[in-house]
Amino acid sequence: MTVTGPLSGITIVDLTRVLAGPFCTLILSDLGARVIKVEHPDGGDLARTLGPWFNGKSGYLLSVNRGKESIALDLKSENDLAIFHRLLAGADVLVENYRPGVMERIGLGWESLHARYPTLIYAATSGFGHSGPYSSYAAYDLVAQAMGGVMSITGHPGSPPTRVGTSIGDIAAGLFTAVGINAALVHRAKTGEGMKIDVAMLDCQVAITENAIARHFAGDAPGPIGARHPVVAPFDAFPTQDRYIIIAIGDDAAYRKFCATIGREDLATTPLFLTNTLRLEHQQLLKDELSAVLAERSGAEWLTILRAAGFPCGPINTIEDVVNDPQVAARNMIVEVEDPKAGTVKLFGCPIKMSAFDDPHRRATAPELDGDRERILKEIADDDQR
Repeated sequence: MTVTGPLSGITIVDLTRVLAGPFCTLILSDLGARVIKVEHPDGGDLARTLGPWFNGKSGYLLSVNRGKESIALDLKSENDLAIFHRLLAGADVLVENYRPGVMERIGLGWESLHARYPTLIYAATSGFGHSGPYSSYAAYDLVAQAMGGVMSITGHPGSPPTRVGTSIGDIAAGLFTAVGINAALVHRAKTGEGMKIDVAMLDCQVAITENAIARHFAGDAPGPIGARHPVVAPFDAFPTQDRYIIIAIGDDAAYRKFCATIGREDLATTPLFLTNTLRLEHQQLLKDELSAVLAERSGAEWLTILRAAGFPCGPINTIEDVVNDPQVAARNMIVEVEDPKAGTVKLFGCPIKMSAFDDPHRRATAPELDGDRERILKEIADDDQR
């Protein structure tokens, strides 16, 4: 089952494992690239040992490795290294997420590969990048979230350090690496030259703190503030009769309309709440006033009223809510893979929708370790005979 897309005809040799790198190559695969996952014969990608489990097959592996191929190679073996080089000879991109220095020690660093394959794009994702005093340090998602400042602005005031509920340290690095690879492919199309892409998890976390960096330099020290927005009010989670809902009011005109919609026109003319700056200064008082009104109706009632008036709002969904949401279904964001071991498994889909290409609901499963060896070796042999 082959997905066609703008990257059809591009071959990725994928040395990555666990999450950051595999998430990057999953994006490329969903955009049509062929991804050949090169794994160590002794167990392969660590993700193969991580749950949840579907009839003995890792759901972790399935979720970020669907649609790829696998060949097991020990790059310290002369024979396997020769096979790897034959793969690179026909590849467009090499992606790896080893700690800096590992590839150089086995003779596969950027400098040596670029000399041998000048059009090859070399993409490296690591904890701290290939330069700087932390370059050699090990990192996982939680380390990146902590050191990048994201954890310092997550949670409620006075609460213990809180990890963001998804692995944004890995995910952000995978996304930025995929963006870099696509830009490098455009550059190569123009110049014929390959390049090295160096993406650090820490750098990516710094980048996604966005407004917090600006607030720091403006003298407003960022910290955890719960669900509310740091520079806009009311923009928060509010309790209703039966559940919390999100309401996001972006400017003064919308605020005045909002007050009228909920039957509290007086709050629009209260001196403490006249402007966004004043509402931020008195955000807790404003939240108390709004919460008292919102508690009079159910969340569903308020969402109906507010949506009809055009306000950005929504429920705080559980994952069960998400996977059963009609909008999520309409956007094909829950797809299916049919796996010989796991059976039919539902996974997240591709959020990039393109008018020129289909977005199939059925996707190819993740490969078994070394499951595509014979076919890949035959292709290499055929290429050698041409």
